[in-house]
Amino acid sequence: MLYDWIILIAVSPWLFLLCRSDWKQRRLPNVLTLGGLVVFLVFRLGAGWEYFLDGLFGMLICGGFLLLPVLFRAAGAGDLKMIAACGAAAGMRDSLNFLLAMALAGLVLVIVMLAMHAADGARLRHYVRCLFDWRYDRRAGRAALPPKEEERVRVPFGIAIAAGLWAVLAARIVQRLL
Repeated sequence: MLYDWIILIAVSPWLFLLCRSDWKQRRLPNVLTLGGLVVFLVFRLGAGWEYFLDGLFGMLICGGFLLLPVLFRAAGAGDLKMIAACGAAAGMRDSLNFLLAMALAGLVLVIVMLAMHAADGARLRHYVRCLFDWRYDRRAGRAALPPKEEERVRVPFGIAIAAGLWAVLAARIVQRLL
C-alpha cells in the first residue's frame, strides 16, 4: 500500500513535466523518458526481484504495444520511451489496464482537440473516406493532406499516456482501500 502511494507521488511531477513538454514543443526529452525508466527500474530493484521483474515485463509489454506504430512512423520514439517507462511504473499486472486507460484518454484527447480546433481533422477525414466512400479519389485526397510535421497535425499523445498511468496508479490505491 505504501509502495503505491510512493509511486503515485513520485510519478506526478515527472508526468507533469512530460505533458508540459509534449504540449508546448511536441517533444518528449530523452532525459525525462529514459531517466524515468531507469529510476523506476532501480526503485523496483530496491524493492526486490519480484517487483523488478514485474516492472521489467510491464516495460516490455507496453513498449511492444507501441513498437509497430513507431516503425511505421505513426507514433514518435519519445512516445515509445515514455510508454515503456510508464509500463515499468505500472508493472506487468497493471500493464493491460494501463494500455486501456491510455487508449481511452487518447480518444478523449483527440476529440477535445478536434472540438477546440487545436488539431487538424483532415487526416482523420481522409482515412474515414478511404474506408467508407468507394467514389473517393484516394490519391488526390492524400496529396491535399497537410504535411505531417505541421503542429496542428501532431497530437501530443504523451498527455494521454500520462493520464492513463495516473488513472491506473490511483485506481490501484482506491482498490486497496476498499
